[in-house]
Amino acid sequence: MKYCLAQPEDAAIVHDLMLQAFSVYRDSVPPSSALDETIESIMQSLKHGKEAVILYVENKPVAMARFTLEETSLYFYRLSVIPTFQGKGMAKQLIQWLETYAKECGKESLSCKVRMSVSRNIALYESIGFYIEEREIVHRDGVDIPVVNMKKEILKGVMA
Repeated sequence: MKYCLAQPEDAAIVHDLMLQAFSVYRDSVPPSSALDETIESIMQSLKHGKEAVILYVENKPVAMARFTLEETSLYFYRLSVIPTFQGKGMAKQLIQWLETYAKECGKESLSCKVRMSVSRNIALYESIGFYIEEREIVHRDGVDIPVVNMKKEILKGVMA
């Protein structure tokens, strides 16, 4: 396994991984906004302060997570694992990498948002130390989407 911080020229890889992973949410109401993103929008985000990490297995990109460094936290989003690699620990591997990176950057926590309807993702995050910090309603396309804000504290001097 190899982890690489994405460069703007990697936007097509990030986009492809995201579309493969998020295609299961095409029929959600409303569908995930991840499906509306373009290679260009991802390239622009990578040029303007947003980051992404790509996980390669045998030189093939199989997973990625996009993220941003906030004042005290690393906020990640669009965590994506291609369908043939789901259920094999890739998401946990990515989160472990993000935690190490956050710690190296002096951050105190990891955070993310999850639709409440995707209970398997909530369970995954809870299984590795995240907790629900807040519940909120996101309004998109005239639809109310219940989401949870999840957080994991990073222990100083101890790797999780």
